[in-house]
Amino acid sequence: MKYFTMIALAAILGASALQAQNPLSTELKQDYNAVKTDLTKAADRVSDADYNFKPEGEPRTFGQLIGHTADVQLALCGAAKGEQKRGEAGAKTSKADLMAALKESFDYCDGIYNDLTDASGAQMIKMFGRDRTRFGALSFNVQHDNEMYGSIAVYMRLKNMVPPSTADRPAPGGGKKKQ
Repeated sequence: MKYFTMIALAAILGASALQAQNPLSTELKQDYNAVKTDLTKAADRVSDADYNFKPEGEPRTFGQLIGHTADVQLALCGAAKGEQKRGEAGAKTSKADLMAALKESFDYCDGIYNDLTDASGAQMIKMFGRDRTRFGALSFNVQHDNEMYGSIAVYMRLKNMVPPSTADRPAPGGGKKKQ
């Protein structure tokens, strides 16, 4: 038993040491995964019919927000990887197609974020015709995802839905909040 405890402790310390070697990229990966979870859950929880919902005066329907998020994410992660990547989600209208496009964009970005280290994040890349660090491009992606999620959360509230970032947060004293 003592042997297994020592192995578990060594694994935990090894993971902590690795995180300490890459504090910037580790934190960015955490931010990316948090917004990825919120966006994916929000896209899933809104009904197919509400993908056509658009508040009065707003430029995009809910579905168009999901498509825009997927397309921009592909472009930004592509730039970070040194590729010209373009999505076609902006032309889609059904929930199933838009959910698939969002998943595809996250699947593509996952590998790029997973491979990121502080050293590789400092490398210069071209993004929209200018030089940026890889970290800057991926940080911009997280910022854009959060901006889109903010709009998505408002759309959900207008439809009397609680956004995932609120609904899935533990209530005081444990458990989940009521929706």
